Amino acid sequence: MPTPELVVDVACETGEGPLWHPGDELLYWVDIPRGRLYSYDPAADDHELVYEDTDERIGGFTIQTDGTLLLFQEAGAVRRLDQHSGTVDAVTDPDPDRFHERFNDVVADPEGRVFAGVMPDTDRDLPGQLYRLDTDGTFELVREECVLPNGMGFTLDQSGFYFTDTGEVDPECPGYIYRYDYDRATGAISNPQTVVDASGIEGLPDGMTVDGEGYLWSAFWDGHKLIRFSPEGTRVETVRFDPRKVSSVTFAGDDYGTAYVTTACVETRAVEGEGAGSLYRVDLGVTGREEFRSDVEV
Repeated sequence: MPTPELVVDVACETGEGPLWHPGDELLYWVDIPRGRLYSYDPAADDHELVYEDTDERIGGFTIQTDGTLLLFQEAGAVRRLDQHSGTVDAVTDPDPDRFHERFNDVVADPEGRVFAGVMPDTDRDLPGQLYRLDTDGTFELVREECVLPNGMGFTLDQSGFYFTDTGEVDPECPGYIYRYDYDRATGAISNPQTVVDASGIEGLPDGMTVDGEGYLWSAFWDGHKLIRFSPEGTRVETVRFDPRKVSSVTFAGDDYGTAYVTTACVETRAVEGEGAGSLYRVDLGVTGREEFRSDVEV
């Protein structure tokens, strides 16, 4: 069984959204509640705080085709960050009447659009929602209601779109991963089918990625683990972690042969486990692939 290696010990409250930037040769990830963006340089074995927004949380980000980063923040606000100069430009303005809450996980599609979940965070009576940000900077609501939108990805042939609804610690709502039919030409998703029903699995499915063989890797919040599922939803492999809240995973490096995993430390390490909030590296014995880039007008 692979053994995770702690590579950055920063005790993020909610470490999330790791992405490998091949141009920068850096692994970026965020600490959502603190509005922080970090980078890790595997060659130097060093990390740094790249950006901090003390006013707004950062739910997730994508890499633009020009190499800059799109930050998905509060109430529909999206901003482009030049991570080298620190320049920030508005892409979409906040619209709290429409979005209410912050963004959570996001993923770019093959045409440069971005699927972005809106999380019912401060008001749990509100539903979670899934939007698509088109390349012209306009939003389209594509799923009106879910419990908590989370990890997303695409099938290898780009005909399917995976979407995680994390659910709650409740037998009636254990969390699910769905596969939709996906139309690359229009960005439309339809005909959701349940691939993973997390009933009976400790924890809740959170961030995810798809490896080079088309299998899903799902991080389990409050589950101490990363699970590999076949495209049909069969549980194939489990990788255990000391931290309780394993939040997301991505593949990185020149050959995308190394996985990086984020974790969270919402309470204390005495409660959440040794190394909670840290960034981990693990050899999963399989390669990944480069994530798609956003191409949204600014």
